[in-house]
Amino acid sequence: MNSEKRTARITGILYLMIIILAGFSQGYVRSGLIVSGDTTATAANIMASEGLFRIGLATDLTAFMMDAVVAILLYVLLRPVNKTLSLIAAAFRLLAHPAIAGLNLLNHIAAVQLLGGAGQAAFFETEQLHSLVTFFLDQHHHGYLIAGAFFGVHLLLLGYLLFKSDLFPGVLGILIALAGLGYLIESFGDFLFPGNEKVLGWIVGVSAAVGELSLTLWLLIKGVRVRQESSRQGSSAGLG
Repeated sequence: MNSEKRTARITGILYLMIIILAGFSQGYVRSGLIVSGDTTATAANIMASEGLFRIGLATDLTAFMMDAVVAILLYVLLRPVNKTLSLIAAAFRLLAHPAIAGLNLLNHIAAVQLLGGAGQAAFFETEQLHSLVTFFLDQHHHGYLIAGAFFGVHLLLLGYLLFKSDLFPGVLGILIALAGLGYLIESFGDFLFPGNEKVLGWIVGVSAAVGELSLTLWLLIKGVRVRQESSRQGSSAGLG
């Protein structure tokens, strides 16, 4: 197995783990505990399942740490196409999840500390406490959207690089670029046109699932193309 194929397989394994961990945090923990528009029910759910909520924080943090490695591995694979664009794409991915989304977890930590901290009732009425918890949860959601905007730019650049690379089929680049567009539509759409969160969520959910899962499966199963199979860049391209 050559170094490019090995790098691709490692990237695929990490990408799959990121999808599983982040999917658990967002799709199972948060969606199961946070009740939109009901601060009392949300607070009660978090207090009743504080351990699960904290596990969701840990799996999110683990996914973001892995994403830092994926950003570098994708840079290594795609820098022969365009070193500058590949570096910019890596920078946007590092900013999106390891940086912005990682720090954004502080909002969830604040929420669970407010609910679990001893003596909080002495400082806040119950309704005030629940409203403050909801505030931090809302800030996490907005931070998630900001991270998504950076990730969307990353995916647009990644899609272009994949399309131009002789290591991957062009259709993967198109699907990843569409996923990037989905992230940008959700992020900017939520800020500019509030009240359409469900529609925007479906747009990014479908586009991201198709694009990122396709890339992950390709990396796991195929790895990369043998360079001789494509003449788009010629056989002289290398990792240097």
